[in-house]
Amino acid sequence: MKRRSFMKKGSVGVAATAAATIAAPAVIAAEKKFSWKLTTAFPPGVPFYSTGPGSLADLVKRINVMSGGRLTIKHYHAGELVPAFEGFDAASSGAVEVNAWVSYFGAGKVPAAQFFGAVPFGMSFQGQNAWFYNGGGIDLWHEVYKPYNLVAFPCGNTGIQMTGWFKKEIKSVADLKGLRLRIPGLAGKGYAKLGVDVKLLPGGEIFPALERGVIDAAEWVGPAQDKILGLNKAAKYYYTTGWHEPTTVTEFAINKNKWEELPDDLKMIVRNACAACNIEAHSWSEANNAKAFEEFLNTGTEARTLPDDVIKALAKAMDEVYSELAAKDPVFKKVMDSYFTFKKTHDKWARMSEGVWHAKLRNARG
Repeated sequence: MKRRSFMKKGSVGVAATAAATIAAPAVIAAEKKFSWKLTTAFPPGVPFYSTGPGSLADLVKRINVMSGGRLTIKHYHAGELVPAFEGFDAASSGAVEVNAWVSYFGAGKVPAAQFFGAVPFGMSFQGQNAWFYNGGGIDLWHEVYKPYNLVAFPCGNTGIQMTGWFKKEIKSVADLKGLRLRIPGLAGKGYAKLGVDVKLLPGGEIFPALERGVIDAAEWVGPAQDKILGLNKAAKYYYTTGWHEPTTVTEFAINKNKWEELPDDLKMIVRNACAACNIEAHSWSEANNAKAFEEFLNTGTEARTLPDDVIKALAKAMDEVYSELAAKDPVFKKVMDSYFTFKKTHDKWARMSEGVWHAKLRNARG
């Protein structure tokens, strides 16, 4: 009996030792701390992008707090660590752990990634998020970025954007020919087909270029962010339709090797922090755009809507752009087909829900 008791205790001791040995790596992983560097394409002091609710500063803080300091991220603005549009390559190579921008800034490198940023004549904030989280959009994003050693998540959304600031009125398609316009992404290719001289400038260079006449028009974001850059002081006419960016997503692109080093709980914290800021950033835009737009109207800005013939010409031009890019890039075509197939179904619901509400109920109450 004593022998059996001894053997039983010994077995328990061996099992406990084995369990401790198995648990040790998990404990060590849970205690390990990670320090990352984040580069961005955005200048300092810009709400939505750099400061305030839903901004990158907010995102970094959330991750730090939720992880209990196990994952800390140092936030570098455009030009502080690398030039504004070189963060993607820095994150891809591992020189930094993360880059945040809108994916159309890298259109020349990864054309298909533009569907994860802003899609001309595409879906709204609601539709884009539905595709991301429930239509396979994020999985496709990871697939597209795999050759670049990156994984990415949406971490901010402006909602619908303004067409931009123009020094002269746009009355017809002819007024676009030769116009020097700052605009990124797929929309720039559409404009170019109508004779526009398209320019790509980082945010900090837009106002001086517009003020000095280096460019004739510029698109940035919406009233709240445009006010901060002072664009209303450089041009008089403020055009809308949102055709070029019905919603615009900030991406949080992480070096894949660094991502895979994180334990599962920290990965979940990053994903949830990104999703939360995606919502809060959009809410910030909706609240502050209304106030800034009212200020513009009271201080001499003339709000305009692009003429119907211009919008139709742009839609035709974009159809050509999509067809041409899809014909020579199978990855672009795969993402495009996924996006517009989802959009076709979502549009039916959007027309019967948001569409009817806008057209009927809001008009009934003014």
